[in-house]
Amino acid sequence: MARGKAREKRPRGGAADTLERTRKAFARRQRARRWLTWRYLLAAFVLVGAIGFGVYALYFSSWLRTEGVDLVGNAQLSDKQVLAVADVPTGGPLATVDLQAIELRVKALATVKSVDVSRKWPHQVRIVVVERTPIAVLDRGDRLTNLDAGGVAFGQLAKAPAGLPRVKIGPGASGDALVEGAHVVAALDPQVTELVDFVEVQTVDEILLHLRDGRLVRWGSADQADDKAAVLLELLDRKAQVYDVSVPGAPTTR
Repeated sequence: MARGKAREKRPRGGAADTLERTRKAFARRQRARRWLTWRYLLAAFVLVGAIGFGVYALYFSSWLRTEGVDLVGNAQLSDKQVLAVADVPTGGPLATVDLQAIELRVKALATVKSVDVSRKWPHQVRIVVVERTPIAVLDRGDRLTNLDAGGVAFGQLAKAPAGLPRVKIGPGASGDALVEGAHVVAALDPQVTELVDFVEVQTVDEILLHLRDGRLVRWGSADQADDKAAVLLELLDRKAQVYDVSVPGAPTTR
């Protein structure tokens, strides 16, 4: 009978142990869930704090305020000229500076070919200017300006600098004709450029080169400019007063 009773107690003890183990496992899972919840809450709290700190640093603190301009690339234009037009606001948050507005203002300068404006953390606006390169001097009679290879006039001059040919436009010359004249100047061999007193642009199809020694070159339009330049370089060895390279395949002199 004692043995039978002992056998009957074992199942009860096993069931109790199983129940205890189940209870402990359930408690562990509950603790794990609570810790996971707290971990998410902690992570969210840290994230919100970091975002708040970042917003404060960017927009409200003095740590990242605009204090000046880093200007590079300008040679023809003075720093004072560019900065006056750029009108960069200082003292406020660098993050709120309108870079596009600054870029548009600087690009409005005729001497500026292109400009890039960016933030230079922690305190500066960086302005990188690419200026136009003069290839000739546009002579309008009452004033002189630079002329680039694209036919854009810029930068008023007191006198024509040495080494650059002058370009004069006739009364019937259009803006397109000026562009054609600039293309002609850009195509000239340096040896020929030194001989040119001025380029006369009458129309798109009638461009003349007046040489310093009084000789005249009838160039025609800017089409086949490279071919015309090569032919003219050879043709100038001939003694003549007028050289016509308007048709480079059949040049003439007289």
